[in-house]
Amino acid sequence: MTVLSNRLGGTTGVELEADPPAALLTDDGQARTLGARIKAYVALTKPRVIELLLITTLPVMFLAAKGVPDLGLVLFTLLWGTMSAGSANAVNCFIDRDIDAKMRRTRRRPLARHQVSPRAALVFGVALGVISTAGFLLTVNTLAAALSVGAILFYVFVYSLLLKRRTKQNVVWGGIAGCMPVLIGWAAVTGSLAWAPFVLFGVVFLWTPPHTWTLAMRYREDYALAGIPMLPVVAGEKRVVVESLVYTWATVLCSLLLWPVAGLTPVYGAVALLLGAVFLLEGHRLLARVNRGLTGALLRPMRFFHLSNSYLALLFTAVAVDFLFQ
Repeated sequence: MTVLSNRLGGTTGVELEADPPAALLTDDGQARTLGARIKAYVALTKPRVIELLLITTLPVMFLAAKGVPDLGLVLFTLLWGTMSAGSANAVNCFIDRDIDAKMRRTRRRPLARHQVSPRAALVFGVALGVISTAGFLLTVNTLAAALSVGAILFYVFVYSLLLKRRTKQNVVWGGIAGCMPVLIGWAAVTGSLAWAPFVLFGVVFLWTPPHTWTLAMRYREDYALAGIPMLPVVAGEKRVVVESLVYTWATVLCSLLLWPVAGLTPVYGAVALLLGAVFLLEGHRLLARVNRGLTGALLRPMRFFHLSNSYLALLFTAVAVDFLFQ
């Protein structure tokens, strides 16, 4: 049940954290107090990334249950899902500790600042994965556990180790891990899979590239310095914007496909159309700015990035509450 993240490799945590007071660190940068150490380990899980994953998990459980799902099942699914995502993110921090130290956006992460040792971070990440898998098996079901393990392994081995530093398509295919919470939420309720969750899987899959690329436009120099071949690093701004707009159109069309596939009401259809129109409008505004010759910060790519977060959250909220109108 892991990234996006990249909510896609930490793509939603754009705020820079303040440096911890020197009194809270040992001579080698390790966190000194218990509270500081706990905060450092929590930071390894990338909580802001997990927030977005949970936003896509819970509504699907409502959709699968055709109403309000069992509260205990919801709590267990979100708990183990959080730990699963935290597992993948912590291991990702272990893998990326060298490049995190170079990038302005990530240089205050615990491993980059030596607040946690690499070995401790790896053990922590693996332990979270083991506990979350056991939790899914004991309190949810086998299919949800298998999907959770698959998401962790995909994010660690396919995205973090294979794709991220080698190809400009890293977030396209690596984003598959961030789509898995949709399937996990459905499987938790039904013990099976169906077309509806796969359509929502497609929504998140298609949404991920433009969401991530517009963030990467803002931090292009960071990625270039770290040697990460994100599309904005290896291609011109117009190409990035055009490709982002293509994926944005595909995202909106896929969101509308859910209407007949899941048998949702016209309320969902109206909300999806409205949200899609706003999302596409901002994408075309971004294209207009690049066509006028604007570049860099003048393109304001972060407007699209922040809007993309709101779009996904509101769309999935509409999925969750649609049963009220049936």
